[in-house]
Amino acid sequence: MRHTLAVLVENKFGVLSRVSGLFSRRGYNIDSLAVGITEDPNISRMTIVVRGDDHVLEQVIKQLNKLIDVIRVMDLGAEESVERELALIKVNADKDNRAEIIQIVDIFRARIVDVAARTLTIEVTGTEGKIEAIENLLKPFGIKEMARTGKIALNRGTKSP
Repeated sequence: MRHTLAVLVENKFGVLSRVSGLFSRRGYNIDSLAVGITEDPNISRMTIVVRGDDHVLEQVIKQLNKLIDVIRVMDLGAEESVERELALIKVNADKDNRAEIIQIVDIFRARIVDVAARTLTIEVTGTEGKIEAIENLLKPFGIKEMARTGKIALNRGTKSP
């Protein structure tokens, strides 16, 4: 089972290293990790996706809460949160297939952010499933490069960490 954790931490040198070290020391794998500053420049938000049953999740949360720089840890349920991911995909594109690629981009409400003689670079945001769907449709054209941010998430409505 996959769990998405929102971890508010003090925006200090070495915090990311301590958090990721906690996972590796305990033998837990991080599926996705996204870190960024919040509305408060002294606080960063880590969105961590981890696999495990409820016992593993409980242990991870307890260990994170023991770290000095951790302010708060929340398990974000899929129904209770808005989740998005960003991907940049560079795909082979020549005069014969460019129109077909542009149609796919339009269907997914993605954007072409760079045009070159033999490639297009596409920006797409959405759920993990949406990113995987467009990736699968673009594979036959030849994906040259791809970068994904990993999941970021916020609670729906007025709920906050």
